[in-house]
Amino acid sequence: QVQLAESGGGLVQTGGSLELSCRISGGTYTTYAMGWFRQSPGRVREFVAAISWNGAETYYLDSVKGRFTISRDNTKNRVYLQMNSLKPDDTAVYYCAALSPGLPFTDTTAKRYDEYLYWGQGTQVTVSS
Repeated sequence: QVQLAESGGGLVQTGGSLELSCRISGGTYTTYAMGWFRQSPGRVREFVAAISWNGAETYYLDSVKGRFTISRDNTKNRVYLQMNSLKPDDTAVYYCAALSPGLPFTDTTAKRYDEYLYWGQGTQVTVSS
């Protein structure tokens, strides 16, 4: 049973930083490309960032490029999302997810939430103005 667990959310002021962490257990971690999504009340779940199984490729939502960085440490079975210059619009519950094995890691597949097989419970990020 693959399980994902996010941590690192919290309350931060505009312009501040947070680092989210996602731990994967119960599976072969390096099999999966990983992604981060977010959802705020009344809005659809939104792609934020994704990283290939070996960290060689990444994709980002346009509005977070230059502010957020996704990375992974396969020795620790973790994926991270470093978020800098945070804005109130970044307020949401952030979820990490594992892309279905066997799918090609492309701009199209990485950004579709229905291509992801496993999901964490989410961690709340609140940015105050």
